[in-house]
Amino acid sequence: MNQMQIDRLIAEAKKSVGEFELSRKSFSAGAVSAALITAQGNIYTGICVDLACGIGFCAEHSAVAEMLKSRETEIKAVVAVSESRILPPCGRCRELMVQVNAKNKDADVIVGPDKTIKLRELLPNGWLIDSN
Repeated sequence: MNQMQIDRLIAEAKKSVGEFELSRKSFSAGAVSAALITAQGNIYTGICVDLACGIGFCAEHSAVAEMLKSRETEIKAVVAVSESRILPPCGRCRELMVQVNAKNKDADVIVGPDKTIKLRELLPNGWLIDSN
């Protein structure tokens, strides 16, 4: 990815970030937002939902679900942001992206304003270990 593409994806993620309270003060949404670009060039975004009992989900999960609604599975690059910084995906999100499409191991994960790393480096031994 070139710097202009990285900047564009970060800007798309930042459009949706902004925490807001739900039914209780301890429940919220939007503290983290994610954006991904597919191999077809489409951008999908999502926000996190933080609820009790672990029933919420990460922003990357939300963005992946949006992508799947359009019947796409291959991610070219992904980024997650809070209001103050860029965040690497958690292990659950890393695994989700690989299980959706094994080619996503080669997706660029934006981990800084000018730094990317391949998903395969962040998830060297995924749950579905294979030769790819």
